[in-house]
Amino acid sequence: MTDDTFIEGPLYEKRRKVYPQSVHGPFRRIKWAILCVTLGVYYLLPFVRWNRGPGLPDQAVLIDLPHRRFYFFFIELWPQEVYYFTGLLILAAMMLFLMNAVAGRLWCGYLCPQTVWTDLFYAVERWVEGDRRERMQGDKRYWTFDHIRKVALKHFLWIMIAWWTGGAWVLYFDDAPTLVKELATFQAPFTAYLWIGILTATTYVFAGHAREQMCIYMCPWPRIQAALTDEWALNVTYRRDRGEPRMSVKKAEAARAHGDFAGDCVDCHQCINVCPTGVDIRHGIQLGCIQCGLCIDACDNVMSEIGRPKGLIGYDTDINMQRRREGKPPIYRIIRARTLVYTAAIAIVGTIMVYTLATRATMDVNVLHERNPLFVQLSDGGVRNDYTVRILNKGAERSFALKVSGLPGATVRVAGVEPGPDGNPVVQVGQDQTREVRMSVQVSPDRVPRAAIDIGVEITDVGSGERAEARDHFVPKE
Repeated sequence: MTDDTFIEGPLYEKRRKVYPQSVHGPFRRIKWAILCVTLGVYYLLPFVRWNRGPGLPDQAVLIDLPHRRFYFFFIELWPQEVYYFTGLLILAAMMLFLMNAVAGRLWCGYLCPQTVWTDLFYAVERWVEGDRRERMQGDKRYWTFDHIRKVALKHFLWIMIAWWTGGAWVLYFDDAPTLVKELATFQAPFTAYLWIGILTATTYVFAGHAREQMCIYMCPWPRIQAALTDEWALNVTYRRDRGEPRMSVKKAEAARAHGDFAGDCVDCHQCINVCPTGVDIRHGIQLGCIQCGLCIDACDNVMSEIGRPKGLIGYDTDINMQRRREGKPPIYRIIRARTLVYTAAIAIVGTIMVYTLATRATMDVNVLHERNPLFVQLSDGGVRNDYTVRILNKGAERSFALKVSGLPGATVRVAGVEPGPDGNPVVQVGQDQTREVRMSVQVSPDRVPRAAIDIGVEITDVGSGERAEARDHFVPKE
């Protein structure tokens, strides 16, 4: 027995080009609506303005890398608040799991960027070269002048869409109108041109050439989704109990006239022709099926033409397929343990994020004890400890009074800062800035503690009275 005995099929299969046919129906309209909304938001959002006051950027959504800020309308996030992005990732994962538990690969079929941009590229291709039949005939002729002209125009439009896709992305990292002007006059930073080039190339390749191969071979989600789904999840399903045996329209009519059962499927292949990945849904759920519902539209249109009920292909569950075979009515359970757990996780994480965002402080303080030396013994027998204090101000320019708690009789001094009326130094911090100062805490000989003790370094907004505190320790003489 040779090793070839165990090989059931080829290890490599040459790509068969897919020529999706245009289709009309509710699912196609849903996909057009999502495409227009998502791409409209992506391309236009950098130009939306939001007034944050003097000295702050007025772009509604901005990733300000030089100043290490992320602005989203009225929300401003600092690097120290990276946990909000962690929360967003958790929410995104839970939403993905919930969509899968309710109706399979909803993300893949309607919201995935690869799906959205590929749909747009297909629309351009149909507009330039024609529908499925015209494109297939054109590829066979190939070297005719008319075909070359159409292909050149198609690729030019693809590159323009890809170029604007890359250009829109970099606009989220700088003031959009200013950057557009700089790009047009070749005064923009080299990094901007580099990333536009990279994203133009990837969009052009992924949406124009890789297409369904991204979904079948490169994307990990179909493999993960298969492990997360269950028998209650709605998936695009060919109802075999109604469709088989397949016959032509005339043969089916003749069979029914004689009292024999005939399936509603007329083997027209319209469900295959409209599929963007070339899947035959009649073979069941497959890795390549992104469950976009276009085969449902195609099949419903055919059923209407031949006078048969719609729904030969539709969103259904494995449970209902079994129940129909047993002659039982279908049942649906959208609300079940799995969906409740995902919904609860989304609600809990979302509530925590909203609460922390609504109650977060606009100021903070960090303290670092000097290590060398840990303390300084003064000539009069007193002891001094030095600290590096960093004050974070997330609002307008403010003054902060600095004091120490937990160490009675301590004197606080800050290099280069005069003490306030109560003897505590008052530190000025500019708008949306951090300021680092060197603080000295000194106690007289009769106040020196016998052992190291914890102290609190507190800052108080002179105007509003808002406070923030950090803990450290005071080291006495040995």
